[in-house]
Amino acid sequence: MRISGGMRLALVAVLMLAGCGRLIPDTVTPSSPYPAPPSSRPAPGPSAYVAPGTGVIDRPIDTGTQGRLRGATGSLAQCEAELAAARVTFSPTPDRVNSATCGLTAAGVLGADYGTVARMTPGDVTMTCALAAAVSVWRRQSVEPAAREILGSDVVAIEHMGVYACRGVRTDAGETARASAHSRAAALDFSGVRLRDGRRITVAGDWAGDSAEARFLRRIRDDGCRVFGTVLSPDYNAAHRDHLHLEAESGRLCR
Repeated sequence: MRISGGMRLALVAVLMLAGCGRLIPDTVTPSSPYPAPPSSRPAPGPSAYVAPGTGVIDRPIDTGTQGRLRGATGSLAQCEAELAAARVTFSPTPDRVNSATCGLTAAGVLGADYGTVARMTPGDVTMTCALAAAVSVWRRQSVEPAAREILGSDVVAIEHMGVYACRGVRTDAGETARASAHSRAAALDFSGVRLRDGRRITVAGDWAGDSAEARFLRRIRDDGCRVFGTVLSPDYNAAHRDHLHLEAESGRLCR
C-alpha cells in the first residue's frame, strides 16, 4: 500500500505527540509521585545522635573526677550512655512532681552493675541518673579496691538507708524548711558493706578508732569527696552518726 505525503506527515505528528506527552507532568501537586524541588522540602529535624560513653566510670578517682562526671551526665541521654557502656543497669522512670519541693527529674531505677561483684542492698533503688553514675564510680574505684587492700576481702553488698524522701534538710535541732537533696532523689545514705568472708562493716559500729574497719570507712569517705558534690559523715554532726550522706549535686562540703 502506498502512503501519500500527506498521510506520512500526519503519522509522524501522532507519534511525536504520543512519545512526548508522558515526559513532564503539567503540575506537581501534593499527591504527585514526583519529588518536590529541594528548596521546598522541610528542613531535617535535630539529630538523635548521642555520643558513646566516655569511660568515666572506669577511670581512677582523681581531682578531675567531678568535672568528668558533670560533663558525662549533662543530659539524661548521655548519662544513660555512660551507664550502658559500663554495663550498669539503669531503667529511666517518668518525671513526676509530688509537691512544691519534691519529685523526680532525669531519674530511674539503678539495678545490677555487671562490672562489679557488689550489689546495692536494698536493690533496684530509684535515683537521679547523675547519682547513679557517681555511685558507680565510687563503688568501682573506691569501695571495692579499698576493701581488698585494707580488709582483705571483696565487697558483696553495699548497704544503704535509701535515696528518695520528701523532707527537709536534717540538723541536730530537727528538719529545716530547706528541701533536702533526698527530695529530688539526688542523695544516697550509705550505711555499710558486707564482705565475701561474712564480715559486716557499718558506719554506726566501726567509724571510731583506728581499726582496719575505721580506716576503710574513712578512705571511702575521703574518696567520695572527690566524686560527690557533698559528703557528710559522723565527723559532721550527730544526725550522720550512722551513715555517709553522698550527694550528686554541685557543692564543696566534705566532712
